[in-house]
Amino acid sequence: MARRKNEYISLSDALKEFVSENKLEKGLDKIEVREAWTNLMGNGVNNYTRDIKLHNETLYVDLSSSVLREELSYGKAKIISMINEELGRELVQKIVLR
Repeated sequence: MARRKNEYISLSDALKEFVSENKLEKGLDKIEVREAWTNLMGNGVNNYTRDIKLHNETLYVDLSSSVLREELSYGKAKIISMINEELGRELVQKIVLR
Protein backbone atom coordinates (compact mmCIF):
# COMPACT_ATOMS: atom_id res chain seq x y z
CA MET A 1 0.00 0.00 0.00
CA ALA A 2 1.25 3.45 -0.86
CA ARG A 3 2.42 5.87 1.77
CA ARG A 4 0.44 8.97 2.42
CA LYS A 5 2.14 12.15 1.40
CA ASN A 6 1.59 15.38 3.29
CA GLU A 7 2.14 17.60 0.26
CA TYR A 8 -0.73 18.73 -1.93
CA ILE A 9 -0.72 17.63 -5.56
CA SER A 10 -3.21 18.11 -8.34
CA LEU A 11 -5.64 15.35 -9.25
CA SER A 12 -4.09 14.88 -12.70
CA ASP A 13 -0.64 14.41 -11.14
CA ALA A 14 -2.07 11.94 -8.63
CA LEU A 15 -3.71 9.92 -11.43
CA LYS A 16 -0.49 9.91 -13.49
CA GLU A 17 1.43 8.69 -10.45
CA PHE A 18 -1.19 5.98 -9.78
CA VAL A 19 -1.05 4.77 -13.39
CA SER A 20 2.74 4.62 -13.44
CA GLU A 21 3.03 2.92 -10.02
CA ASN A 22 0.53 0.22 -11.00
CA LYS A 23 1.96 -0.23 -14.53
CA LEU A 24 -1.32 0.54 -16.30
CA GLU A 25 0.16 2.44 -19.27
CA LYS A 26 -0.10 -0.43 -21.76
CA GLY A 27 -3.77 -1.04 -21.01
CA LEU A 28 -4.60 2.63 -21.32
CA ASP A 29 -2.65 2.83 -24.59
CA LYS A 30 -4.78 0.01 -26.03
CA ILE A 31 -7.97 1.85 -25.11
CA GLU A 32 -6.69 5.15 -26.49
CA VAL A 33 -5.74 3.53 -29.82
CA ARG A 34 -9.23 2.00 -30.16
CA GLU A 35 -10.82 5.39 -29.50
CA ALA A 36 -8.49 7.12 -31.96
CA TRP A 37 -9.34 4.56 -34.69
CA THR A 38 -13.07 5.04 -34.06
CA ASN A 39 -12.81 8.83 -34.12
CA LEU A 40 -10.58 9.05 -37.20
CA MET A 41 -12.06 6.39 -39.46
CA GLY A 42 -15.72 7.30 -39.17
CA ASN A 43 -18.84 5.15 -39.43
CA GLY A 44 -18.09 3.75 -42.89
CA VAL A 45 -14.91 2.00 -41.79
CA ASN A 46 -16.09 1.28 -38.23
CA ASN A 47 -19.05 -0.73 -39.55
CA TYR A 48 -16.59 -3.18 -41.13
CA THR A 49 -14.09 -3.20 -38.24
CA ARG A 50 -14.39 -6.36 -36.15
CA ASP A 51 -11.48 -5.99 -33.74
CA ILE A 52 -8.56 -3.69 -32.97
CA LYS A 53 -5.51 -4.81 -30.99
CA LEU A 54 -2.28 -3.05 -30.10
CA HIS A 55 0.72 -5.27 -29.47
CA ASN A 56 4.33 -4.01 -29.31
CA GLU A 57 3.76 -0.83 -31.36
CA THR A 58 1.87 -2.82 -34.02
CA LEU A 59 -1.82 -2.17 -34.57
CA TYR A 60 -3.77 -5.22 -35.73
CA VAL A 61 -7.10 -4.36 -37.36
CA ASP A 62 -9.54 -7.13 -38.23
CA LEU A 63 -11.85 -6.07 -41.07
CA SER A 64 -14.84 -7.93 -42.49
CA SER A 65 -14.51 -6.41 -45.98
CA SER A 66 -11.65 -7.48 -48.25
CA VAL A 67 -12.30 -4.49 -50.52
CA LEU A 68 -11.95 -2.07 -47.62
CA ARG A 69 -8.83 -3.90 -46.40
CA GLU A 70 -7.23 -3.47 -49.83
CA GLU A 71 -8.23 0.20 -49.98
CA LEU A 72 -6.84 0.96 -46.51
CA SER A 73 -3.59 -0.88 -47.26
CA TYR A 74 -2.66 1.88 -49.73
CA GLY A 75 -2.80 4.51 -46.96
CA LYS A 76 -1.10 2.73 -44.05
CA ALA A 77 1.54 5.45 -43.55
CA LYS A 78 -1.14 8.16 -43.49
CA ILE A 79 -3.25 6.18 -41.01
CA ILE A 80 -0.25 5.67 -38.72
CA SER A 81 0.58 9.38 -38.73
CA MET A 82 -3.06 10.34 -38.11
CA ILE A 83 -3.38 7.97 -35.15
CA ASN A 84 -0.08 9.09 -33.62
CA GLU A 85 -1.08 12.72 -34.08
CA GLU A 86 -4.43 12.04 -32.39
CA LEU A 87 -2.66 10.36 -29.46
CA GLY A 88 0.02 13.04 -29.21
CA ARG A 89 2.92 10.57 -29.23
CA GLU A 90 4.55 7.95 -31.45
CA LEU A 91 2.72 4.85 -30.24
CA VAL A 92 1.89 2.99 -33.47
CA GLN A 93 4.77 2.05 -35.79
CA LYS A 94 3.09 -0.54 -38.00
CA ILE A 95 -0.44 -1.54 -39.07
CA VAL A 96 -1.50 -5.06 -40.01
CA LEU A 97 -4.88 -5.30 -41.73
CA ARG A 98 -6.54 -8.71 -41.54
